[in-house]
Amino acid sequence: MFDAKRAPREIGYYLAGFADGEGSFNVSFRSRKDYKMPWKVSLCFNISQRDKVILSLFKRHLGCGTMRQRSDGVWYYEVNNLNAVLKNVIPFFNKFSFLSAKKKRDFAKFKRIASLMEKGRHLNREGVEEIVKIRTGMNDGGKRRYTNEEILGRFST
Repeated sequence: MFDAKRAPREIGYYLAGFADGEGSFNVSFRSRKDYKMPWKVSLCFNISQRDKVILSLFKRHLGCGTMRQRSDGVWYYEVNNLNAVLKNVIPFFNKFSFLSAKKKRDFAKFKRIASLMEKGRHLNREGVEEIVKIRTGMNDGGKRRYTNEEILGRFST
């Protein structure tokens, strides 16, 4: 669990600034035939960089997540465990906030979705509809594997 009292301010604000420019808060839908629901909903905070030193600082100070190197040599740090998102990532960025309006907006939506998931709302159609609405516009729409229509349409089959 992230301990806000023990986090050095200069490191916290440095990492928040770095994440403001390079980090990403995402919600993904994975098609699942082995679930009661047609989708597995996941949250992820990630950041990639050629130099793994900064990503190691994220892992150390957030106290969670994994690092791996892609085939192109870029290092990738991610936190995709809901409990770690709720107990580590969100408290960290609540304390060390962002300056850009875009990242503040994406983080606020990410927190709303995390709260819904903590309550189990991602496990029914109405909750998934709410999550889909909230994620619209996150990361400026970004590239998505499934459209909102595909996600919601899968419930009627």
